Amino acid sequence: MSLRPDTVIVVILLTMLTALGPITTDLYLPALPAIQAFFHTDVPTVQLTLSLYLMVFAICQLFYGPLSDRFGRKPIILVGTLIYLAGSLVCVQATEIEILIAGRVLQALGGCAGIILARSMVRDIYGQARSAKVLSYMGTAMSLAPAIGPIIGGYLTIIYGWQASFVLLAIFGALCIIGIIFILKETNQHKDPHAIHPKQVLRNYISLLRDSNYSGYLLVVAFSYSGLFAFISGSSFVFMDVLGLSADQYGYCFAVAVLGYMAGTQISGRIVGNLGIYLTVGTGATICAVSGISMLLLALLNLNHVAAILGPMTFYMVGMGMTLPSALAGLLGPFPRMVGAASSLAGFGQYFFAALVGYIVGHSFNMTQIPMAIAICLMGAAAWASFRLRIVKHP
Repeated sequence: MSLRPDTVIVVILLTMLTALGPITTDLYLPALPAIQAFFHTDVPTVQLTLSLYLMVFAICQLFYGPLSDRFGRKPIILVGTLIYLAGSLVCVQATEIEILIAGRVLQALGGCAGIILARSMVRDIYGQARSAKVLSYMGTAMSLAPAIGPIIGGYLTIIYGWQASFVLLAIFGALCIIGIIFILKETNQHKDPHAIHPKQVLRNYISLLRDSNYSGYLLVVAFSYSGLFAFISGSSFVFMDVLGLSADQYGYCFAVAVLGYMAGTQISGRIVGNLGIYLTVGTGATICAVSGISMLLLALLNLNHVAAILGPMTFYMVGMGMTLPSALAGLLGPFPRMVGAASSLAGFGQYFFAALVGYIVGHSFNMTQIPMAIAICLMGAAAWASFRLRIVKHP
């Protein structure tokens, strides 16, 4: 049995599928030091479970969109989520760090289908104008997962060990699979029999990148999200190893930052109808830039306090919450016949660049917050510059 695509329960399921990526990243963050100790390895190797996950997550998105344009959204998202569940089970059983990394790769290979195709389905159902508002409110609901994820992950790590987070992720993936089978309805009404031909895929991607607004919004999304991933990649070690917080205390700090994102998505949903996508994105990008600069200045002043990191990051997240949903709607809206390809390319840019930034931050950790702050400052400034220099039209 499947339901009408615009019902609340379908939106909830699409939100869960979109949340697969963030919750898989955030839930186990408090366990990173415990994983390092369990496998007797170093910080850069443990960071591979994060940066390599995101790299694979990015690259595979290039394929899921065109496949869904050809065969439909539902069968592709089902296959992807099944792969995700298998990867979660591998992580639970890992006895070597290499096996854990392999499980994370499988999680990325399958989980990226959820975020790409859920966005595409929102565009299929609601069109460009309404999709910006729906994506904003989905972002608010979705951010509950990373808000409470590190808190839950912290307690799970303390009580049951690092494997418990992956058990919970496996259960979450299984629930998504049940929902896809029994609730989700196919939304692609314009299947393209040529969508997966290599030349057609390449032509589609080239035409998208040549569009000034598409490439501009893509850069804003990629840079602003990379600032968040710099925080994700470095914050557990900064808060716990440098500032001496426990795993559960770190979870609460991360939750405060995510509350900033929730506030930003709420603001975006309320103002985008009046201001439009262009001004909403511009306001959010400006907040990201100012917040990143503030964090770096406080770090250079050697203010080693939780508030000196968490305050600017929370405001950065407000800006990102305003920016991401509207920018995604702006880049998907003009391309109804290749929504999957447009979503895939945007996801690839967003996650691939974030993986590189996270990798650099992980390898630059020097028992201070300065490398992380530099990365967040640069990404906020780059998001603002991309908006000012590349987006030339008011959609």
